[in-house]
Amino acid sequence: MPLTFDMPFEELKTYQGINPKPADFDAYWDAALAEMNAVDPQIEIIPDADFQLPTVTCSHLWFTGVGGARLHAKLFQPKNAAEPHPAVLRFHGYSGSAGDWTTGESIALSSSGFTVAALDCRGQGGFSEDVGGVKGTTLRGQIVRGLDDAPEKLLFRSIFLDTAQLAKIVMEMDDVDETRVGALGGSQGGALTLACVALEPRIKRAAPIFPFLSDYRRVWEMDQAKDAYAELKEFFRHHDPQHKRQGEFFERLGYIDIQNLMPRVKAEVMMGTGLMDTICPPSTQFAAYNKITSKKSLEVYPDFGHEILPGFWDKACMFMLGL
Repeated sequence: MPLTFDMPFEELKTYQGINPKPADFDAYWDAALAEMNAVDPQIEIIPDADFQLPTVTCSHLWFTGVGGARLHAKLFQPKNAAEPHPAVLRFHGYSGSAGDWTTGESIALSSSGFTVAALDCRGQGGFSEDVGGVKGTTLRGQIVRGLDDAPEKLLFRSIFLDTAQLAKIVMEMDDVDETRVGALGGSQGGALTLACVALEPRIKRAAPIFPFLSDYRRVWEMDQAKDAYAELKEFFRHHDPQHKRQGEFFERLGYIDIQNLMPRVKAEVMMGTGLMDTICPPSTQFAAYNKITSKKSLEVYPDFGHEILPGFWDKACMFMLGL
């Protein structure tokens, strides 16, 4: 096994991360889930007028999330599947959206008898709202949104909760078997897959690929606060140029660091990673993976970075078909 660009593979297998975990982390997320569960989701399902398939009904799913934001997901429902049938949640990369109806694995899975829901993350490239309302910078970047405010104002707190709320909505559909639900996604979508299964422990299987949003301090210390993590450097340059509050900021980011949620995961996890990933460094991915205590497996691509990992999504689809 070749070296990764940040540490040897043998060290990756035991690496535990360095970003601090807030002392009240579990209480923080228990309170967040209680807030989510108190929301009236006001669900609307509207079939798409322009795109339908012989075997799949394609609809727009709208619901209300924490803070009153209206959230959107693309919903794929099999027309001839047995009831109740399994379901899969799909999450997209940072700044993107659920995409076209033909994007990703949704139609393949739905044609195989699955309900599939593909979330638009609030404030990104799709239709879901970011209702704002935080102190401090909103210049660019959602990782640091709310970092100068109370921890409850961190935007990714809301986005993580949106994934769990979508899972709850799908599980409560009359034609879905709530005991046979999975989740998948890459990069930010990989992070949201892991956050979702941590916050909704009834989900049975997860297939994340090179997950984002993990071990922020490691990213910083590797001088990899660029590309998808560039806003970390931007934040310090504009709001703490001498790093006098660095410890405070990284601890606050610990509330939305997926590695800290991993002890909650009950799902079986199949994760894909490229050891030459300079966008989401391998060590940050392993910081999360190594904290998962449920059944898990790792698909390793030694020569690949943050790119298509050949064969992984085929394996992920087959993994979900085993639900």
